[in-house]
Amino acid sequence: MTSKIRHVTIDSADAHGLAKFWSAVLGEPLHEDDRPGDEEALIEGAGLLFVTVPERKTVKNRVHLDLQPQDRTRDEEVDRLLALGATLVADHRRPDGSGWALLADPEGNEFCVERSAAERAG
Repeated sequence: MTSKIRHVTIDSADAHGLAKFWSAVLGEPLHEDDRPGDEEALIEGAGLLFVTVPERKTVKNRVHLDLQPQDRTRDEEVDRLLALGATLVADHRRPDGSGWALLADPEGNEFCVERSAAERAG
């Protein structure tokens, strides 16, 4: 018998608030039972569970998400995510179109935005 990953759990200061950000990023709804102030919030379609913890984030993530835009370019997606409240941590985009952008969500969790499949094929 084997195991499978049910959720990736992300510690947060405000589980519902951070889950709302990621819900907008991914275009996936929060679980219908989740409400502001809840200690847990789930984006079931993405397998992400946000849990409120008392400790603040203090060091670099040991695990992070790599996002690949589905219906826009990498640069358009970076602009959209910045408008949602992400911050640009490091820009690894190259003049030839390769590379990625390292962003952080509103609580400082790092994630990368890669080129779309169309950009990779083109």
